[in-house]
Parts: sequence; structure tokens; C-alpha cells
Amino acid sequence: MDAAPSASSAAAVSAAAPLLLTARLRLVAAGPQHAAALADFHDRNRAHLAPWDPPTEPDFYTEAVQAQRLAEAAAAFAAGTGYRYLMQPIGDASRVIGTINFSNIMRGAFQSCSLGYALDQPCEGQALMTEALRCAIGEMFSARINLHRIQAGFRPENWRSAEVLKRLGFADEGLATDYLFIDGAWRVHRLVALLNKAFIEPAAWQRPA
Repeated sequence: MDAAPSASSAAAVSAAAPLLLTARLRLVAAGPQHAAALADFHDRNRAHLAPWDPPTEPDFYTEAVQAQRLAEAAAAFAAGTGYRYLMQPIGDASRVIGTINFSNIMRGAFQSCSLGYALDQPCEGQALMTEALRCAIGEMFSARINLHRIQAGFRPENWRSAEVLKRLGFADEGLATDYLFIDGAWRVHRLVALLNKAFIEPAAWQRPA
């Protein structure tokens, strides 16, 4: 059996851009300075995100806890082991309207990560998440980061996520039973993945002629 890929082999990879711009959005690398805005985002979307998110502790919605989580996210961003972006409207850097998280980054023979995201309820139906993800995925598949595969999972009832991921070209890989504990029970998730057609093989992979 092949050895499992290791996250520790990601050290040689350059950091992602800390600011990405789309026509309507700023995607900014998450840091402790965003704690108040992110706590407000989570608080006002408690009921909206509850059917899709894992359970959280009561203090999750406080600025202090968000500051700690954001410090960890910033450290992961700098180390190349995770990339978390916060979505902000162009012209309003004080407000967070969504989050994008590339986590579980594995290098070695895997070169893959998991994708998670969330959007402010009033912002749904405007293709903002599609716009943001297309830009952020472009960064993950760039020569700077050079991931080969991005995996995402969603509950089959979440038709909005299904449509977004379909538009972005994610391919269905089947159902995973009891995949995550969500909204009071173990939930089935549909798994999808997107492959980087421009992936650059590391020089160490090349076989001698």
C-alpha cells in the first residue's frame, strides 16, 4: 500500500496572494483584525447556516473566539497549510459577507485540499459565491500554490451549493454516508472534486530518461 501523503511536505510552496479582487468583491486573507466583522457575520447568519454547518460552542460567536481562530488561520496561510479568505464588498472593507476556506492541504503524491464556504443570507441569488470561488480556485490552481485537486462536500438538500459547484466544473464522486454531524444528526454528503488541468509536476517526480 502506498504511504499516505503528508501535510508537512507543503513547506516549499510559495504563499498565496493575501488580496484577490473580482468585479464586485475583495477576497482578503483572514486575520485577527477581522474578528469583530466575522463575529457579526456568524451571529447574523446563525439560523441560516445551522442546517449546513457542524455544531459550535456558545462562545463561537464572540469576538474573542473569532480572533483566536483568525490568528490560527493567518498562521496556516503564512505556512501554506491552509488558505482562508473573507469576502468583502468592493468599497466596504469593514464588512464580511462570506468566507472561503481551503483546508486539509496535503502535498506529497496527493496535492489536494478540502473546500468550505459560507455566504450572508441577504447576498444569496446574486452569483457572488460563484464569482468569489472562481477567483479563489484560480489562485489555488496557480503556479504559486499548484494544487492538483480540490474536494468539496454538501448535503444533497443544499441545492444552492450543488448549483454553484456544478457551474464551477466540480465532478460528482458519489455519496458519503454519515459523513458529518450536522444539525443534530449524522448526515449524508455528496462529494465532488475539481482537478487542475494546468498542474505542474514537481521536478522530483520526473523519471530519468
